[in-house]
Amino acid sequence: MHEKERHRIILSAVQDRPVVTVADLCNLTSASEATIRRDISTLHVQRRLRRVRGGAEAITPPQILGLAGRPFAVNETLRIAEKQAIAQAGANLCEDGDSIIINGGTTTFQMVHPLTTRRLQVFTNSFPIAEHLLKHSKNTIMLPGGAIYREQNIILSPFDNDVTRNFYARRMFMGAHGLGPLGLMEADPLLVQAEHKLIGQADELVVLIDSSKFGQRSSLVLCPLERITAVITDDGIPDNAAAMLEAADVNLIVVQAGGGREEEAVS
Repeated sequence: MHEKERHRIILSAVQDRPVVTVADLCNLTSASEATIRRDISTLHVQRRLRRVRGGAEAITPPQILGLAGRPFAVNETLRIAEKQAIAQAGANLCEDGDSIIINGGTTTFQMVHPLTTRRLQVFTNSFPIAEHLLKHSKNTIMLPGGAIYREQNIILSPFDNDVTRNFYARRMFMGAHGLGPLGLMEADPLLVQAEHKLIGQADELVVLIDSSKFGQRSSLVLCPLERITAVITDDGIPDNAAAMLEAADVNLIVVQAGGGREEEAVS
């Protein structure tokens, strides 16, 4: 990742939280600790942030806290071909008349293009997914109530009495911060709370993640492997990750960035 891009991510992160640690920024940028410390020093000298012990903070602290994790605008520029192939395989599982849930994310967003020719009932907490399908398809779209988080382009509510509990879906399609032996992992407690409600409204859970997510870890576990029906990923998936899913009886769909499919899950 280029220095300019790292600086953009760092400046975005310090606007989301009162203090961002060096370790947080290493995870967000995949850069070394030494590189991040140099970046913080540079931005501190430029008076674009304030260097503090172990991390950085905004010159003007944010009034409303955002969510942990990379902004949508950054994520949508990464591993585009893999995400498109994964999303196409997810859309192939849908049939006209289905009720589905699509969670917000840059991989799930790529489902909108193949879904423009379908007639589905779609519940989503993603502002860009809802907007695209409203403009370019005849799918029925439902949104939950809550606050719009601009960086991630999603709508989240901490309350139980929102419209989420009134929608039933055959399948839920979602991305995640990471996937490991303990299950799906997310980076923010509010995301975990909101997504847990959505998962409870679907019979099947289909996870759309590129192969880099098998190396990501977080302290927050969203759900165990046993709750996942299928995982769709690219052919960079490590052998030990594939074995982990097989042992947990999770169906695996592996796609190539060019759109090919190697192994198919059972519907």
